[in-house]
Amino acid sequence: NPGARRAKQLLDKPDRLIGLILLGNNFANILITNIATYIGYRLYEDAGVAIAIGLLTLLILIFGELAPKTLGAMHSEKVAYPAAYIYVPLLTLTFPIVWSVNLIANSLLRMLGVTADDGAMNALSREELRTVVKEAGDLIPHKHQKMLVGILDLEKVTVEDIMIPRNEVVGLNLDDEWEEIKYQLMSSAYTRLPVFHGGLDNAVGFIHIRKIMPMIMNNALTREGLQEAIRETYFIPAGTSLNQQLLAFQHKRRRVGLVVDEYGDIQGLVTLEDLLEEIVGEFTTDPATSYRDIHPQDDGSYVVEGSTNVRDINRALQWELHDDGPRTINGLILEHLESIPETGTSVLIDGYPIEVVQTQKNAVKTARIRPRLETYEPVLHDSD
Repeated sequence: NPGARRAKQLLDKPDRLIGLILLGNNFANILITNIATYIGYRLYEDAGVAIAIGLLTLLILIFGELAPKTLGAMHSEKVAYPAAYIYVPLLTLTFPIVWSVNLIANSLLRMLGVTADDGAMNALSREELRTVVKEAGDLIPHKHQKMLVGILDLEKVTVEDIMIPRNEVVGLNLDDEWEEIKYQLMSSAYTRLPVFHGGLDNAVGFIHIRKIMPMIMNNALTREGLQEAIRETYFIPAGTSLNQQLLAFQHKRRRVGLVVDEYGDIQGLVTLEDLLEEIVGEFTTDPATSYRDIHPQDDGSYVVEGSTNVRDINRALQWELHDDGPRTINGLILEHLESIPETGTSVLIDGYPIEVVQTQKNAVKTARIRPRLETYEPVLHDSD
């Protein structure tokens, strides 16, 4: 499209385009103001000047600002392409003036420590991109909007937020009896299993079930064959952002890793599927999801396992429990009470009434959570 090519030519130098538009806009406003004032004074003297200013302000606001800018925002391409045929020759004619004005303005900015960069002028921040996506309306399907926002949020979320806690990690203990190991391999609901001696802290690697399945089916699997099929352990620092980890998975060609804290202690397990679900939502048939940790009740409340991730609850129920501190409901309650609660203890967190249904040793096993009270006024947290 010739108009599109001309529009692109103009956008390659946005400072010149803005200078041309502002030059023409100010010239037109000043000229029409002087003409209207002159005509008003000739007709009705001082009263005519007041009438002219009032009428001209209304006309400029409607026909020079609101109407054309709204039209341009709603139908940008339809307006920009024909307008480019006018702007290109005008920019050529007024280039000395526009260049001089831009030179003075850019020099002033440099004196203030600001560098005018074409790339920076065209760039959008993450928050601006999020706003653009959310305000796109019907131009972008709702599911696609959620995916795009999920991509933008990858930098804000760490692997700790999505990992499977170590107490829920299913693995293969090489110290078990051989028959027990073979049974676990044949009945495993997962494709990849962490392998360890005694406990997860002594992890030696991961085993891919499909790689050893032929040996299992032919009854030819041995401990030596199992050892040879183990792939070395892949460790992930706990504070790694999902954006960085996605690139790391791609670079190292891995799909699963163990999350470790600053002391090297294993905190949990994270998979590529868990990471991608942050963008596209749940799409796997992970058997762990068949046992939901969130159980709706007839009275409108929800019985939730203490190990349930706060972010998962917010996502599933569209709630707003703060997730900038503890990551589980158990941690959220303990942080708020600063003690191990007894069964039946109730607490109000972020406007949501929470009742401890069952405790086990030093943790909350299950809790009942009711929807946020209508009279609750949100309180800003540090992360807000």
